[in-house]
Amino acid sequence: MKISSSAFADGSAIPAKYTCDGSDTSPPLAFADSPSNAKSLALIIDDPDAPGGTFDHWIVWNIPANTTAIAEGKGPQGVAGKNGFGKNGYGGPCPPSGEHRYFFKLYALDTTLNLPAASTKSDLEKAMKGHTVGQAQMVGKYKR
Repeated sequence: MKISSSAFADGSAIPAKYTCDGSDTSPPLAFADSPSNAKSLALIIDDPDAPGGTFDHWIVWNIPANTTAIAEGKGPQGVAGKNGFGKNGYGGPCPPSGEHRYFFKLYALDTTLNLPAASTKSDLEKAMKGHTVGQAQMVGKYKR
């Protein structure tokens, strides 16, 4: 399973356009090689370098298993949960200081999840437990 972006390479800098210093637009993402037994996908983007602990930027689940791309500035079909900004949807990198790493994590699940849109990453991770049949990750970096 793979996750990638045409806007930046794994391990490289996220362009400012996709951050709070730009238009705060979600980057284009591409998914490949999802397991054939996947019923849905889940996406988590978080920052483990945040001063108060890991900060969540985008949480989405029940993305159709056959999804291969998310267009720039668009949310995928599915349910967007509550991010660290207290909003449902994408919130771009906005580190207070220094360079932070942003983990783009894609999960293939053997089920769809019955979670309300007010759910957090913690709720999603609990619901995914025992249902993950594949996963992929890429990292972007951003420094203000």
